[in-house]
Amino acid sequence: MKIVACVKAVPSTTEVKMDPKTNTIVRDGKQSVINPFDTAALELGIQLKERLGGTLCAISMGIPDTVRLLRDAVSRGADDALLLSDRAFAGADTLATSYALSLGIERLAGDAAASERPAGDIDLVLCGRMAVDGDTAQIGSELAGIFGMPCVTAVTELMEADEAHVVVRHETDEGMATVDVPLPAVLTVSKDIATLRMPSISGVRAGEAAEVCVLNAEQAGADLTRCGLNGSPTQVVRSFVPEHGSGAVEVAGSSDEQADALMAIFEEAVR
Repeated sequence: MKIVACVKAVPSTTEVKMDPKTNTIVRDGKQSVINPFDTAALELGIQLKERLGGTLCAISMGIPDTVRLLRDAVSRGADDALLLSDRAFAGADTLATSYALSLGIERLAGDAAASERPAGDIDLVLCGRMAVDGDTAQIGSELAGIFGMPCVTAVTELMEADEAHVVVRHETDEGMATVDVPLPAVLTVSKDIATLRMPSISGVRAGEAAEVCVLNAEQAGADLTRCGLNGSPTQVVRSFVPEHGSGAVEVAGSSDEQADALMAIFEEAVR
């Protein structure tokens, strides 16, 4: 089985900086970690590889420092890693991000055009349910759309798995459902489905020695009109860090007077 786990570098702190021109997060990599939902996807991929055999590759799109996190993924059980990194990818929304990731997955899959399968010999693409810095929960579904694969979102339990299919439980608007999914497929997983293991000593050595493949836009064969801000149909109009004050207002009077005074305060606050 050939498995791909998509991981994203996210800030490890809530004190993030915003670019005032692009209204996007400034990612310097100094305090970045793997998105918690993606660590669950990575661990699930490791477990499947151990159970069924095959390989697991961790893939990401981000700044050059993301190589550090991909080496960490190798130290914990991934066989190799690939990073898409180029200024042309900067400012991407979910559609442009999915496009860039699909180019990397196609590279991992080999010659997809020569295969009857949508993404070459890739059996399973695993993503976290969402990223904690964006909360869009769209990447997995968009990758499935690009490759024409079935997709199950918000997976909470992997019940059965073999080379031909997986049986999973996932959250829906109506409650929990059990689905038998033919492979190849895309799954997005909830954070509690698996806890990423600690690396072994040999794993740490493997991670340090790992040669992470880094592709820029040209090497990936990217259409620049579909990358970064140019390829993003959704744009952030305004972003800001909320200001928290410590002041207090005493509201006196009867209950009716207090209610009127509070309403006046709320109305003033939203103007």
